[in-house]
Amino acid sequence: MTMKHLPSPNFDSRDGHSIDMLVLHYTGMRTAQEALERLCDASAKVSAHYVVDEDGTVYQLVAEEHRAWHAGVSSWRGHTNINQRSIGIEIVNPGHEFGYRPFHTIQMEAVATLCKNILSRHNIPARNVVGHSDVAPSRKEDPGELFDWKFLAEQGVGFFPDAPKAIVISAAPDIQMLAEYGYEISDPIKTIIAFQRHFRQDSLTEQWDSRCAALLAALLTLV
Repeated sequence: MTMKHLPSPNFDSRDGHSIDMLVLHYTGMRTAQEALERLCDASAKVSAHYVVDEDGTVYQLVAEEHRAWHAGVSSWRGHTNINQRSIGIEIVNPGHEFGYRPFHTIQMEAVATLCKNILSRHNIPARNVVGHSDVAPSRKEDPGELFDWKFLAEQGVGFFPDAPKAIVISAAPDIQMLAEYGYEISDPIKTIIAFQRHFRQDSLTEQWDSRCAALLAALLTLV
């Protein structure tokens, strides 16, 4: 993993909060250069701690002890100031607006290495390794259904449980179980889609079925 330093002016203090979350994003811009320029532009007022390019190069923009501005209005496990407690990683991909595509193997390997390094320095539980869409389901889609969460889990980063293949359509999810895992559920349909983008990537149907239920039940046994 090649690391380069590209300081961004967009950060402030964590005000004494410890780090217990890792939030993964895609850049959602046409090129890596556009994304890096925006994340380092003081007028944009956005940043991340790290950016992982498609060739596996990692850029550090903000030191981990500082708060980067990446999550916006968000919530996880009842906490709303996600920036204050998290490290944010932007992964170069044009996203759904500009031609969403699978993430390169070398890029995913760099993401896994970076995440493992971060986890070795901070007490971040596996359930707190999340995507932007997990913490902001009504606003965000990233890193999306093509992101290889299963590969990361196999590397010891986050959860990705197996579930039975048999599917029976259920009338509705147990919303409180989604909330118990960590999701904010003011918009249940978008929360279901966010769950599917992370854990049920072959089915972004808005329908809650027995496989979704089995995945959620498996997740709750791991926490």
